[in-house]
This record gives sequence, C-alpha cells and structure tokens, in this order.
Amino acid sequence: MARRQVRAAGSRGWLPWLGFALLPLAVTPGAPPGSCPSACYCVATPELVQCRYERLEEPPGELPLTVHNLSIVGSNLSVLHRAAFAARPLPDLRVLRLHHNNIQTIEDMALQGLPALRTLDLSHNPLQSVAAGAFAGVPLLRTLQLNQALLAAPLEDQLALALRNLSLRRLELAGNALRALPTALLPTGLEELDLHNNSLQRLAAPELRILDAPGLRGLRLTLGNNPLSCDCALRPFLAWLRAATSRVSDAHSLCCSGPLALRRAILLRLRPEGLVCTGEEDGEPGQLETASYVFFGIVLALIGIVFLMVLYLNRRGIKRWLHNLREACRDQMEGYHYRYEQDADPRRASTIDTPGL
Repeated sequence: MARRQVRAAGSRGWLPWLGFALLPLAVTPGAPPGSCPSACYCVATPELVQCRYERLEEPPGELPLTVHNLSIVGSNLSVLHRAAFAARPLPDLRVLRLHHNNIQTIEDMALQGLPALRTLDLSHNPLQSVAAGAFAGVPLLRTLQLNQALLAAPLEDQLALALRNLSLRRLELAGNALRALPTALLPTGLEELDLHNNSLQRLAAPELRILDAPGLRGLRLTLGNNPLSCDCALRPFLAWLRAATSRVSDAHSLCCSGPLALRRAILLRLRPEGLVCTGEEDGEPGQLETASYVFFGIVLALIGIVFLMVLYLNRRGIKRWLHNLREACRDQMEGYHYRYEQDADPRRASTIDTPGL
C-alpha cells in the first residue's frame, strides 16, 4: 500500500512537467509569427502549412521561414501580383499548391522570394493572362501542374514565353480540352507530360516527329481518357505507339472512342489495315466522305457547264422553236376568240331561238 502511494505521488509530480513539454505541440492557429499563420493551420510541424477555404485575397504574410510545403486552397487570389511572396521570403519552400483559388492573372515576378521552389500547382484556376516573366523568380522549378487551368482562354503562346528559361521535368495539362499536342510548351529535357482527359483524337505525323526530336526522346506521356478516333488517320500514331510503348505509361489501356464498330477496342490490339477511312463521330465527315462530296460537286458543275454550252450552240434553233410555239399559241387564241364572238352575236342567237321563221 505504501508503494502504491509513493508511485501515485511520483506520477502526480511529473504530470505537470509533461503538460509543459506538450504545450508547444498544441499551439492554435493564432500563434505568433514564425509558427503558423492566423488564417491557416500547420500539420505536425510548421514545415507543412495548409490554408483551406479561408477566402484569402493575397498570400498570408506571416508564414514560418522553415515551411517546405505550402498549400492555399479555396481562396480568391484572382491576381498573383508582382512579388506576392517577397515581403517575407521563404528560402526553404519546395512545394507550392495554389489550386482552386480563382487565379486569373499572374504578373511578372509573382513568385519572387521562393528561390528553392521545385513544384508549383496552379490546377483548377481560370487562367486568362500569364506574364512573360511570371516564373522568373523560381529558377529551380521542375514540376508545373496546370490541370483544368487552360479552359478560360488560349494561353499556349503566353505560357511558351513564360516557360522559355525553365528546365521543367514534369508538366501536367490534364482536363484542358486540348485537341492537339501543345508543342510550344515542350521544353528540351522534359521527362513527363500528362495529357489525360483531353480532346485528342490522335497524334498526327508532324507531332510524332517532334516527340522523336533529340531533346524529347526521353519524354513519357499519359494519354488516357482521350476520344481516340480509330480511322485511317490513326495509322501513323498506332505505328509509333507499337514502337514506343514504353514512352506511354498507359499505352495498354488506350481505347477507341469511334467509329461505333471499334468503340472501346484496345488500341494496341488493332491492325493498321483494320483502320478504315469512314465518317467520324459526332456527324463530322471523314476524309473519304469529304472527297466524295467534292467529287459530286465537280460532276454537277460539269453537267451544268455542258448544258449551258448546248443551249448556247443551239440558240438559233431554240429561238425558232420559241417563235413557232408563240405563233401556234396565238392561232389557238384567235380561234377561241372567233368562236366566242360567234356565240355572243344576238342575231345568231335569235335565229337559233326561232327555227320556223
């Protein structure tokens, strides 16, 4: 019994010290600068900061200097102004996630003050303007995520200027309704390109030649969930895919979206001779059908020209025939007129009424 009392007294003695030791781990979001911003919360340590759905209009200024991973989601950062993070530079920040923030404009040097940034996520923002020097302050950027961020305006030329001095290794462009390979956005040395869930029907021969250029031979693609049209125009891409299957991460799961007879067919299981030139999906004519319409129009034009030539060469005979037709109609009308006058004569009518006179 005495031993139990001693143990209880000992435990009551170190419990207060344990509370003081755990107190720094229970700091609320309202902690002073250097630990966690007031509009955000830190996960485990100040090195990971998340600011979710706080309706911020600019990045928080009291971020801890040791943050490595910063996530701002669901705010209203419509414009990333110049030096938006420069007021309190973050020398150790590696990952910056700014998705779902209604970002529309990125000004020059907007990311100044983040010299160690390697991953930038701008997905799900209605981007409309990207300045040529938007990424000038992040020379070590290697991964750029722009999923569903290019739907509001065509930004390929603007982004090409903004990315010209970067050494990107991974570029994500999923869900942007792209109908062609964005060749202007493929810097030399790019290793991964995510194009899934776009509107690609095929990769044309000129695009395939760009992918085989010396600076992009190590590029790996992701092409799933694209409406691939398995007609004769797909043959160059099918041949390339068979020869470079390792360069497309989801090559074995690519399926046809049309025509109807090949819908959901595995692309790598098809033979080139089985890809025929037929009408495309959604009522758009295929190459063969378009050529048929052109040929039919040319034939009709030739028939019209021949008909007009016949009329021109036989113009005298046609004029004579029209003259005879007019004279015949005139004689017929005169005969009708004469009979009408005879029937309308009152003397002839009285003679017919009194036959005995």
